[in-house]
Amino acid sequence: MVSTDLKALIQRFYQLQSERLETYRLFEEGHEAYLRTGPQYDFEHYKQLVHEITQAFGGISKEVLDIKEKFHQQLDRPDLSEHVEKLQCKEKQKLELVAQLQLARQYAQDHPEDDACQEKIHHLKHEIIKIKEALSDIMQDFKYDSEEID
Repeated sequence: MVSTDLKALIQRFYQLQSERLETYRLFEEGHEAYLRTGPQYDFEHYKQLVHEITQAFGGISKEVLDIKEKFHQQLDRPDLSEHVEKLQCKEKQKLELVAQLQLARQYAQDHPEDDACQEKIHHLKHEIIKIKEALSDIMQDFKYDSEEID
């Protein structure tokens, strides 16, 4: 029974990660569409998108944290719980960097004469790549530790 519950939670965890990636894709597409409305910008439409994205990320995070607790408390798998906790921390950092990048892109579009902004964009993109690599490593560790289930 525990093995079945654990497998189901692991599967749901992977589904939630896929949903999170899809939400990032929608967020990026929405931001690109928003930038195309410049220089007047359709802020109301973008504000609604940000609200929806925030709700989606919040729901995903809440469920992921519930899974983390179940790994630790009910299923006695603190190793998996720890991977999920690390992942949540990195996902939070990634979302913050993505938001900063979006602001920097809009600023760069509005102030093309500001060369420092391009450097900031490059730096933020590099930081996001590093976070994505860390997320990939955490997911590999999770996969390795969760594969031992029969």
